[in-house]
Amino acid sequence: MSLDSIRNTISASIETKNTLLADTDRLETLLEVAGVASSTLASGHKIMLCGNGGSAADSQHIAAELIGRFERERASMAAIALTTDTSALTAIGNDYGYDQVFSRQVEGLGQPGDLLIGISTSGNSANVVRAMQVAQAKDIRTVALVGDKPGGAMQGIADYVLAAPSTNTARIQECHILMMHILCQLVELESA
Repeated sequence: MSLDSIRNTISASIETKNTLLADTDRLETLLEVAGVASSTLASGHKIMLCGNGGSAADSQHIAAELIGRFERERASMAAIALTTDTSALTAIGNDYGYDQVFSRQVEGLGQPGDLLIGISTSGNSANVVRAMQVAQAKDIRTVALVGDKPGGAMQGIADYVLAAPSTNTARIQECHILMMHILCQLVELESA
Protein backbone atom coordinates (compact mmCIF):
# COMPACT_ATOMS: atom_id res chain seq x y z
CA MET A 1 0.00 0.00 0.00
CA SER A 2 1.14 3.49 -0.81
CA LEU A 3 -0.06 7.01 -1.39
CA ASP A 4 0.50 6.38 -5.10
CA SER A 5 -2.07 3.58 -5.12
CA ILE A 6 -4.59 5.93 -3.49
CA ARG A 7 -3.77 8.69 -5.99
CA ASN A 8 -4.09 6.24 -8.89
CA THR A 9 -7.57 5.19 -7.74
CA ILE A 10 -8.71 8.78 -7.34
CA SER A 11 -7.25 9.65 -10.75
CA ALA A 12 -9.05 6.72 -12.36
CA SER A 13 -12.33 7.88 -10.82
CA ILE A 14 -11.78 11.46 -12.03
CA GLU A 15 -10.83 10.21 -15.50
CA THR A 16 -14.05 8.18 -15.76
CA LYS A 17 -16.12 11.18 -14.68
CA ASN A 18 -14.27 13.41 -17.16
CA THR A 19 -15.15 10.92 -19.89
CA LEU A 20 -18.80 11.15 -18.82
CA LEU A 21 -18.58 14.95 -18.70
CA ALA A 22 -17.29 15.10 -22.28
CA ASP A 23 -19.91 12.70 -23.70
CA THR A 24 -22.83 14.85 -24.84
CA ASP A 25 -24.92 11.84 -25.87
CA ARG A 26 -24.74 10.31 -22.39
CA LEU A 27 -25.52 13.65 -20.74
CA GLU A 28 -28.50 14.24 -23.05
CA THR A 29 -29.84 10.79 -22.18
CA LEU A 30 -29.46 11.63 -18.48
CA LEU A 31 -31.36 14.88 -19.02
CA GLU A 32 -34.09 12.98 -20.88
CA VAL A 33 -34.36 10.36 -18.10
CA ALA A 34 -34.61 13.15 -15.49
CA GLY A 35 -37.49 14.60 -17.53
CA VAL A 36 -39.20 11.22 -17.63
CA ALA A 37 -38.72 10.82 -13.86
CA SER A 38 -40.16 14.30 -13.26
CA SER A 39 -43.20 13.68 -15.46
CA THR A 40 -43.72 10.26 -13.84
CA LEU A 41 -43.88 11.83 -10.39
CA ALA A 42 -45.88 14.88 -11.51
CA SER A 43 -48.56 12.59 -12.97
CA GLY A 44 -49.01 10.80 -9.64
CA HIS A 45 -46.97 7.70 -10.50
CA LYS A 46 -43.95 6.21 -8.78
CA ILE A 47 -40.33 5.35 -9.41
CA MET A 48 -39.23 1.81 -8.54
CA LEU A 49 -35.55 0.87 -8.29
CA CYS A 50 -33.77 -2.48 -8.08
CA GLY A 51 -30.32 -4.02 -8.20
CA ASN A 52 -28.08 -6.52 -6.41
CA GLY A 53 -25.27 -5.96 -3.91
CA GLY A 54 -23.88 -2.44 -4.23
CA SER A 55 -26.59 -1.70 -6.77
CA ALA A 56 -29.21 -2.70 -4.18
CA ALA A 57 -27.67 -0.15 -1.83
CA ASP A 58 -27.75 2.45 -4.61
CA SER A 59 -31.45 1.65 -5.18
CA GLN A 60 -32.18 2.30 -1.52
CA HIS A 61 -30.01 5.42 -1.47
CA ILE A 62 -31.81 7.05 -4.41
CA ALA A 63 -35.28 6.06 -3.21
CA ALA A 64 -34.42 7.69 0.12
CA GLU A 65 -33.25 10.89 -1.62
CA LEU A 66 -36.61 11.11 -3.42
CA ILE A 67 -38.84 10.12 -0.49
CA GLY A 68 -36.96 12.40 1.91
CA ARG A 69 -35.11 15.19 0.19
CA PHE A 70 -31.96 15.64 -1.79
CA GLU A 71 -30.88 19.27 -1.50
CA ARG A 72 -34.05 21.25 -0.86
CA GLU A 73 -37.22 21.12 1.16
CA ARG A 74 -40.15 19.92 -0.92
CA ALA A 75 -42.99 17.42 -0.86
CA SER A 76 -42.06 13.75 -0.64
CA MET A 77 -41.77 11.97 -3.97
CA ALA A 78 -43.10 8.47 -4.66
CA ALA A 79 -40.11 6.13 -4.89
CA ILE A 80 -39.52 2.61 -3.67
CA ALA A 81 -36.48 0.35 -3.63
CA LEU A 82 -37.59 -3.20 -4.41
CA THR A 83 -34.55 -4.42 -2.49
CA THR A 84 -35.77 -3.69 1.05
CA ASP A 85 -38.67 -5.99 1.94
CA THR A 86 -36.87 -9.04 3.31
CA SER A 87 -40.10 -11.00 3.76
CA ALA A 88 -41.07 -10.48 0.11
CA LEU A 89 -37.53 -11.13 -1.13
CA THR A 90 -37.11 -14.36 0.83
CA ALA A 91 -40.62 -15.66 0.14
CA ILE A 92 -40.35 -14.97 -3.59
CA GLY A 93 -36.82 -16.35 -3.72
CA ASN A 94 -37.90 -19.50 -1.90
CA ASP A 95 -41.16 -20.07 -3.79
CA TYR A 96 -40.28 -18.85 -7.29
CA GLY A 97 -36.49 -18.48 -7.45
CA TYR A 98 -34.09 -15.59 -7.06
CA ASP A 99 -34.59 -14.53 -10.68
CA GLN A 100 -38.11 -13.38 -9.78
CA VAL A 101 -37.48 -11.40 -6.57
CA PHE A 102 -37.97 -8.07 -8.37
CA SER A 103 -40.33 -9.06 -11.19
CA ARG A 104 -42.99 -10.35 -8.78
CA GLN A 105 -42.86 -7.01 -6.95
CA VAL A 106 -43.14 -5.08 -10.22
CA GLU A 107 -46.08 -7.30 -11.15
CA GLY A 108 -47.85 -6.58 -7.86
CA LEU A 109 -46.87 -2.97 -7.19
CA GLY A 110 -46.25 -1.49 -10.64
CA GLN A 111 -48.87 0.44 -12.56
CA PRO A 112 -48.87 1.76 -16.13
CA GLY A 113 -47.14 5.14 -16.10
CA ASP A 114 -44.64 4.19 -13.40
CA LEU A 115 -40.87 4.13 -14.00
CA LEU A 116 -38.48 1.27 -13.18
CA ILE A 117 -34.77 1.97 -12.81
CA GLY A 118 -32.77 -1.27 -12.96
CA ILE A 119 -29.15 -1.08 -11.82
CA SER A 120 -26.53 -3.64 -12.86
CA THR A 121 -22.86 -2.99 -13.57
CA SER A 122 -22.78 -5.89 -16.05
CA GLY A 123 -26.22 -5.24 -17.50
CA ASN A 124 -26.93 -8.96 -17.13
CA SER A 125 -28.43 -9.44 -13.66
CA ALA A 126 -31.16 -11.97 -14.40
CA ASN A 127 -33.53 -10.71 -11.72
CA VAL A 128 -33.21 -7.11 -12.94
CA VAL A 129 -33.64 -8.15 -16.59
CA ARG A 130 -36.78 -10.08 -15.67
CA ALA A 131 -38.16 -7.10 -13.71
CA MET A 132 -37.63 -4.89 -16.76
CA GLN A 133 -39.45 -7.37 -18.98
CA VAL A 134 -42.44 -7.46 -16.63
CA ALA A 135 -42.39 -3.66 -16.40
CA GLN A 136 -42.52 -3.27 -20.16
CA ALA A 137 -45.42 -5.73 -20.39
CA LYS A 138 -47.28 -3.51 -17.90
CA ASP A 139 -46.53 -0.25 -19.81
CA ILE A 140 -44.00 0.84 -17.21
CA ARG A 141 -41.05 2.73 -18.69
CA THR A 142 -37.61 1.32 -17.93
CA VAL A 143 -34.13 2.73 -17.39
CA ALA A 144 -31.05 0.51 -17.44
CA LEU A 145 -28.22 1.90 -15.31
CA VAL A 146 -25.23 -0.12 -16.52
CA GLY A 147 -21.57 0.07 -17.50
CA ASP A 148 -19.85 -0.23 -20.84
CA LYS A 149 -19.32 -3.97 -20.38
CA PRO A 150 -20.15 -5.70 -23.69
CA GLY A 151 -23.14 -7.99 -24.09
CA GLY A 152 -25.40 -6.59 -21.41
CA ALA A 153 -28.97 -7.87 -21.86
CA MET A 154 -30.53 -4.82 -20.18
CA GLN A 155 -29.26 -2.45 -22.87
CA GLY A 156 -31.29 -4.32 -25.47
CA ILE A 157 -34.62 -4.12 -23.64
CA ALA A 158 -34.63 -0.84 -21.70
CA ASP A 159 -36.42 2.26 -22.92
CA TYR A 160 -33.46 4.35 -21.76
CA VAL A 161 -29.85 3.34 -21.11
CA LEU A 162 -27.56 5.28 -18.78
CA ALA A 163 -24.18 3.62 -19.25
CA ALA A 164 -21.21 4.62 -17.14
CA PRO A 165 -18.16 4.98 -19.43
CA SER A 166 -16.13 2.17 -17.85
CA THR A 167 -15.83 -1.58 -17.59
CA ASN A 168 -14.43 -1.43 -14.04
CA THR A 169 -17.11 -2.23 -11.46
CA ALA A 170 -16.00 0.38 -8.91
CA ARG A 171 -15.80 3.16 -11.53
CA ILE A 172 -19.23 2.15 -12.90
CA GLN A 173 -20.77 2.31 -9.43
CA GLU A 174 -19.19 5.71 -8.78
CA CYS A 175 -20.69 7.05 -12.01
CA HIS A 176 -24.06 5.49 -11.23
CA ILE A 177 -24.35 7.37 -7.96
CA LEU A 178 -23.21 10.60 -9.65
CA MET A 179 -25.81 10.19 -12.41
CA MET A 180 -28.55 9.39 -9.91
CA HIS A 181 -27.60 12.39 -7.75
CA ILE A 182 -27.87 14.55 -10.87
CA LEU A 183 -31.29 13.01 -11.59
CA CYS A 184 -32.43 13.81 -8.03
CA GLN A 185 -31.16 17.37 -8.37
CA LEU A 186 -32.95 17.90 -11.69
CA VAL A 187 -36.19 16.34 -10.43
CA GLU A 188 -36.14 18.59 -7.38
CA LEU A 189 -35.55 21.66 -9.52
CA GLU A 190 -38.42 20.67 -11.79
CA SER A 191 -40.75 20.22 -8.82
CA ALA A 192 -40.01 23.67 -7.37
